Amino acid sequence: MTRRPASLAALLGVGLLAAGLLAGCASGAASSPETEPPVDATTPASSTDVSAGWLDAGRGIAVVTRGSSSCVPVASGDAVLASGTLTIELVDRENGPCTRDFAPRATYVALPAGIDPTRPLDVVVTGAVEGTASLAALATPPAAVTEFAPSAGWVGDGLAAILTWGSSTCRPQVEAVTSVEGGAAVTFAEPPADQVCTADMAPRVSLADLTGIAGEGPVELTLSGGNIASDGPLTVIGQR
Repeated sequence: MTRRPASLAALLGVGLLAAGLLAGCASGAASSPETEPPVDATTPASSTDVSAGWLDAGRGIAVVTRGSSSCVPVASGDAVLASGTLTIELVDRENGPCTRDFAPRATYVALPAGIDPTRPLDVVVTGAVEGTASLAALATPPAAVTEFAPSAGWVGDGLAAILTWGSSTCRPQVEAVTSVEGGAAVTFAEPPADQVCTADMAPRVSLADLTGIAGEGPVELTLSGGNIASDGPLTVIGQR
């Protein structure tokens, strides 16, 4: 029996159906969530995303950047002072996956000898985060702070950095900030009972938002909770 040739209409119908299936596959692949690039927590921030403040009686500073709150960068090597400008290289920690938030986080940077906190200081940040910041001079030399004692400094309008010392893998988390006479009370979250921490003694910087909590003038912070030891209130040094 002789086959009848397919009609032109039938051939067109098959072609259109095939084209539709191909288009559907292409559009489905483009809209699939799996093909979207993951958030990169190490993307360099702009200069407006970097700020800094004095800590540890002028022996160090807090450098505030924005990115994943669970992956705080660390200083690589020693900061370099030249012609009144401090250059710092920050690198990302290699400690596993990072949360995909975009929050302020603070890094402690020890200062080289010879820096006078009663004189202004320009800071240039390179590496994982890039930007610049300027620290205003302190009106008076800061009160002496014993080694490994907590301290606090302003790193922005209403934002204070709090330096504590302890395990580098167990950073204190601010749970609550409340107003008290002369300043604010900062409560740290109690760590889980089964939390495992390294036995090193490293600087950890936490941030406390005092906007609308602390009044004008000198501000003192009273610390509690989170296994944080403090002999008394901390004066927040620097300018808001």
